[in-house]
Amino acid sequence: MTDQVTDHALELTSPPKPTGDARGQAQKNGSPASNARPDDRSPPVRSDIGTILLHWTLVVAIVTSLLTGLRLSSDAEGAWFSKLFEPILPQGEIWTWHYLSAVFVLALIFAYAAYMSLARLKRRISSKKMVVLTLPASTKLRLSAVNVIAYWILFGAVLTLTATGVWLYLGHGGIWVTVHYTAALVVLTYIVAHVVLHYAYGGLQQLLRLFRPQKLRRFPGMAAHPLAIALMIGAVVLAGAITLNYSTLDELVVAKADVLPELDGVLDDAAWQNAEPVFVETQQGSNLKGTGASTVEMRAVQVGDKIVFAFRWEDATRSLKRHPLVKREDGWHMLNNRADLSDETAFYEDKFSVAFSTTDAFGGGASTHMGPKPISDKPKAFHGRGFHYTTDGSLVDVWQWKASRGGMLGRVDDMHFSTPVEPSEAHVAGKARYSAGYNADKGTSFYVYNYHKKDGSDYLSSVDAIRLPKDYKATAAKMGTIDLSVEAIEDEGSQWWMFEDESVPYSSAKDAEIPVGTVIPGVLIQGEYSGSRADLLGGSKWQDGYWTLEVVRDMDTGHDQDLAMTDGLFIWLSVFDHNQTRHTRHSRPVRLTFN
Repeated sequence: MTDQVTDHALELTSPPKPTGDARGQAQKNGSPASNARPDDRSPPVRSDIGTILLHWTLVVAIVTSLLTGLRLSSDAEGAWFSKLFEPILPQGEIWTWHYLSAVFVLALIFAYAAYMSLARLKRRISSKKMVVLTLPASTKLRLSAVNVIAYWILFGAVLTLTATGVWLYLGHGGIWVTVHYTAALVVLTYIVAHVVLHYAYGGLQQLLRLFRPQKLRRFPGMAAHPLAIALMIGAVVLAGAITLNYSTLDELVVAKADVLPELDGVLDDAAWQNAEPVFVETQQGSNLKGTGASTVEMRAVQVGDKIVFAFRWEDATRSLKRHPLVKREDGWHMLNNRADLSDETAFYEDKFSVAFSTTDAFGGGASTHMGPKPISDKPKAFHGRGFHYTTDGSLVDVWQWKASRGGMLGRVDDMHFSTPVEPSEAHVAGKARYSAGYNADKGTSFYVYNYHKKDGSDYLSSVDAIRLPKDYKATAAKMGTIDLSVEAIEDEGSQWWMFEDESVPYSSAKDAEIPVGTVIPGVLIQGEYSGSRADLLGGSKWQDGYWTLEVVRDMDTGHDQDLAMTDGLFIWLSVFDHNQTRHTRHSRPVRLTFN
């Protein structure tokens, strides 16, 4: 060493070693021996108030985003990893929490970055520290370098989550769902690694420093109030993101016409010529050639006291066979893959749903509640995916087109989401499907199912057929080409339902006339539509990989389970490709306007 004053070398002499008598005298006087380890009286490590506040706020936002994201991920067909977290995953109206927590994460990332820059704390995450890994260095220095690498991995994962999250919110799925999910798993892994690295670096005291605040040390060039400025920057980002979202919603402008279009699923009528279309990207549904995505084109026109909507969506297959029955040696079997769970994704008809709400709240007007039992005092969902209902007494008006249950016969089912209904004894006993707030409007429909499940069968064994065709050969001819592949395209004009006058009640004698291998429809058309449930008329057609649907209704039906068509309603769209409940997701509603 060198003396900074004299520039002469300093001679550091060792203190004399105590003799045995001196050592004993020191111990006798209560003084520690010179070779005894002194008490560690160094003050506990602390962190500045700004770091503690931003760190824990960001932790809460990220954990909320991860847990709600895992809940949404667990809903996907074939999900397994996210289901491992089922005991700790939240239930209920998840979408709002997921979106808002994601926006808060974005705002906090900006605030945190600004704070580190303004407070001259960027050295904490300086990439220069990584060079230590290439040099001989202490374990602590190496751990510090590894922690910096982990920080930068986190930053990359959060940016990826943000970018792909926005892209998904706008309706683009496919590979971006996988990228988003993978980035979420990286963040989840980082949380565990972050705790382990800090513990390895400084033990429990290093972890406790984020609970021990101290004033920020001043450095030259530091901003006067770095935390306040950083929080203001975060608030601006938060307000900007929310404002941008609501100010850029798509609008469906309702055109005017003098004559109603013909409801035939062909958009060549004069009424449609001045109706500007809106295109909506929907995704994360089942089937649809493995993409789970379908772009929907939507138009609307008002003719007097009527309003007509036109929808055109991508679907590569015309699917009409909803749970058909096939005769085998041991009786009639209803074809299905998950009918016992009310989650069929194979032998089902194509469907399309439109939901209208007075609010643009996330999750279809705050009507989507996720989880196996989102209502603690009501029965759970058979499929464990959740329910549709509202919690504030509001109503979501739902129009559902069902290809084989009247859709090809000019009917669209009028339904709604509202307050959960009280369950029946059959619901409580698990013998009937409880659907909470999702129910048909008052009135009747003209379709029923052509089978009864036998007790304890779960549709895996034979079922009881309700009615049989009068002439099974004539019924087969009306069904067209009978291809039981789930991706088959049913013939145009084919009829995968039986009318009442084409069938007779089941009897052993009639059954004996029908050979093994015969396939008959699983849907019966009998009775008629009535009441509020009969408010909607429609026409549909499938051609060249697209369904086109036209729907007409009174502007105001006067029924309490319908919403009047007024300026400012919000619309959500869902495509079902031969599946029961796994429709495509539409996160960002379209605003209906008559101006």
